[in-house]
This record gives sequence, C-alpha cells and structure tokens, in this order.
Amino acid sequence: MKPVRKAIFPVAGLGTRFLPATKSIPKEMLPIVDKPLIQYAVEEALAAGIDTLIFVTSRKKHSISDHFDRAFELETKLAASGKLELLECITDIIPSNITRAEVSQLETLGLGHAVNCARGLIGDEPFAVLLADDLIKTSGPGCLQQLISQYEQTGQSTIAVQSIAAEESDQYGMIKPSSSDRKVLSIVEKPAPEDAPSQLAVVGRYVLTPEIFPLFDDLGAGSGGEIQLTDAIALLIKEQAVGYCEFSGRRYDCGSKVGFIEATVDYALERPELRGKILHHIRKSLN
Repeated sequence: MKPVRKAIFPVAGLGTRFLPATKSIPKEMLPIVDKPLIQYAVEEALAAGIDTLIFVTSRKKHSISDHFDRAFELETKLAASGKLELLECITDIIPSNITRAEVSQLETLGLGHAVNCARGLIGDEPFAVLLADDLIKTSGPGCLQQLISQYEQTGQSTIAVQSIAAEESDQYGMIKPSSSDRKVLSIVEKPAPEDAPSQLAVVGRYVLTPEIFPLFDDLGAGSGGEIQLTDAIALLIKEQAVGYCEFSGRRYDCGSKVGFIEATVDYALERPELRGKILHHIRKSLN
C-alpha cells in the first residue's frame, strides 16, 4: 500500500458568498486573525506528512501563489529592523523540502472537475483533498492525519464526516453509514431533509485512491449543474470499499459569514495578547 504524500487544494472557486471582498481577494486568502485560510489547510497537510502540495487554481488567484513565495524585499526590511519573529512567520510557511505545484482550472465546473484537473500530477498514488474554507481545529492529531491513519489501517478511500442538523442536509453531501465497520454504503449530494440517508455530512477532507480518476470521464453535471466529487465517490463505492471517519475536532464553515466570524473570535481568544481586549469588547457590546 502506497503512502499518502500528495494533497490537492481546490482554490479556483469564485467565493461569491463573500462579495464584494472576494471580487479581488481569493476567499482562501481571507485571514482568521492574521493567517489566511489556505495557510491553515497547508499546515494541517504538512503535519500529516504530505510532501507535495497541488493547488488547482485560476488566473485570478495569483495572490495564493505569492503568499507562499519568498518576499525578499520584505524579508530584508524585517531583518534589518530586528523584527525576527515576523521574519520567521513569513519565511518558514513551506519548508524547502516540500514540492509545490499548480494546475489551472480554466472553468469553475465543480469540485469533482477541480480534483480531476490534478489527475496528471497524482498518477497512481493515493492522495488527499483539503478544502480551505473548512477550518478544523483539533487538540490532538489534525483531521487529515486522522483520515490518513484510518486509510493506513484499511487501505480504503476515507472521507471526513460530521453529524449535522437534519434540516441542513441540502447543503452537504450526505452518507448512509454501515452499522459496524465505518464503511459508506451510499452517498448523495445535497438531498432534501426527508431524503437524507442519515445525519452524517461530508466535510472538506478526503483521502482517495487513484481509481476514482477514470470515473470522472463519463461523469456529467450533477447538483447545481456542476461535476460533483460526491457523484464520483458514489461510483467508486460500487467498485471498492470507501470508509468514513467521524473526526475529533471543531469544524468552522468559513465559507459562511457566521462560521468565519465564529472562527475569528475563537482563534483570537486563544491569543494571550488579544484575549483580554476581545472579551472586554464583547462584554461592552452586549451591555
């Protein structure tokens, strides 16, 4: 069984829920306190042992690449002024032994289409997919590490799930779980609450085997008129077992304004230099 060393980051989406901010700023570059969402996802991948980062991007997302490139003028200025902590936080984002690649998604035709755009860079290896607007905070191993650990035990594609309120099922891919062995019996994209097979929703972390790629070849548009990764996984289930992982951790849906604000407040409260002032402001606002 080959190890999971490559990760795909689909970042070509338009981010319409955060307009007008995302007219010129990729949603993945929106900061939680002082770090962009995409950096949290990259750090989670690196902590899980990923050594190849593949960004599926578009021509308007150059700021993501810029963020992970060296900024020599800024580095020189910070070094000269003795601001070594700030210098370290911008130079050590991606270690030098990590491979970074980009592939263009010329049209935003859905998550499945984005993943398939990276097909040539994955080859015949298992791989991870991380959606940056699902920010997942854990007290132990990261969410992706939990998925990879399960994959290493089973050899099966493994998707992250969490329990949601029944009325929210039309916002997620929903699975029908087996009763005993953490296998996905079926999966459907955004069903009406009365049609949902369970309350377990798929969130933005996947470990997939390369056998999923040929399934995209004849896959037409699904929910929302897009090529859905969920639909490809549904076909994969017919050919091989797919597992699910109810991960340990707190997920913030930073693709929504409420989730983004919740994450910002919670992450700020963890910072000793910010906590007192933030709590003071909250109490003052409530009063």
